Amino acid sequence: MNRRIGVGLMCGVFLLIGSPAAQADPPGPTDFQSEVLSIEPPTDGIEVEIIGGDSFVLLRVVGDPGVVDVVGYRGEPYLRFLPGGIVEENQRSPSKYLNEERYGTEVPAAADADGEPEWLVVADDGTYAWHDHRTHWMNPQPPPGLGPGDQVVEGVVPLLVDGIEVDVTVASLWAEPPSRVPVAVGFLLGAALAAVIWWRRRVVAALFLLSLFATAAGAVAYLSVPSETEPAWSLWVLPATAMLLTATVATLGDGPSFLARYRRILLLVAALELVAWGAVHWSWLWPAILPTSLPYWLDRVIAASVLVGALGAGAAIVAAADSERNLPTG
Repeated sequence: MNRRIGVGLMCGVFLLIGSPAAQADPPGPTDFQSEVLSIEPPTDGIEVEIIGGDSFVLLRVVGDPGVVDVVGYRGEPYLRFLPGGIVEENQRSPSKYLNEERYGTEVPAAADADGEPEWLVVADDGTYAWHDHRTHWMNPQPPPGLGPGDQVVEGVVPLLVDGIEVDVTVASLWAEPPSRVPVAVGFLLGAALAAVIWWRRRVVAALFLLSLFATAAGAVAYLSVPSETEPAWSLWVLPATAMLLTATVATLGDGPSFLARYRRILLLVAALELVAWGAVHWSWLWPAILPTSLPYWLDRVIAASVLVGALGAGAAIVAAADSERNLPTG
């Protein structure tokens, strides 16, 4: 196989996986778990929970409490939940810009905590989620002098519910580290599948199985968080594309020899997409909290096995091409 084609395919896949990350700051794996300690005074008509371990605060209006305002960091109007489900965001609030990224970002000169609010509708179902820096540890480095089991943050998100001041108190704990057994099991399963690929050369069946499990895990993760948190579509698109490519190769079968190169290219693309998906999920193997409703151990097993198995499949495809061996499509 032309090596330039292989390099180009690999670069394209990694550009594809990298592009969504620059467009959003979705929930990611973390070692910290935030939880709502209290809502004082107790208030009917609202529910508050934490999404993605400690990534987002989600507020849901479930009754008819009147207008619910979320107060920003400088005491300014930040969010407004209106009767009928409309949620508005103040475009002049400094909090709007600070909350666009987990660890904050620059506030433009146009933002003015004392200025007249400029409201923009951001939801119409009475539910909205946002980064709130009062509820999580604000540094990529772990807090010094603390360890798993310790509280790292306690903060208050102030609300106005129908004009009444309501304080939502949130604490964030450093979670205990997860077991490494699921990762080890995943690596072993992936290695076993790679061995089958090399010895039995069942590339298509192996890639289809890997892409099926990866697509399922990615789809669950994508649907586990609110849409306004902008989860990366690559969670499920990459493995779904790999599954489509392997299915296409299966329909080609072991036809005319001139199709062999195209079968190999399609299979290599599928393998590279799964490798890219597994590489991104490398960071999901070790933290305690994952942004998915799938059991964490199962997500880790799938991610580890997909990465190792896809690497083995890709190597087998390249080896078969370099030696000009026929690559069975079974």
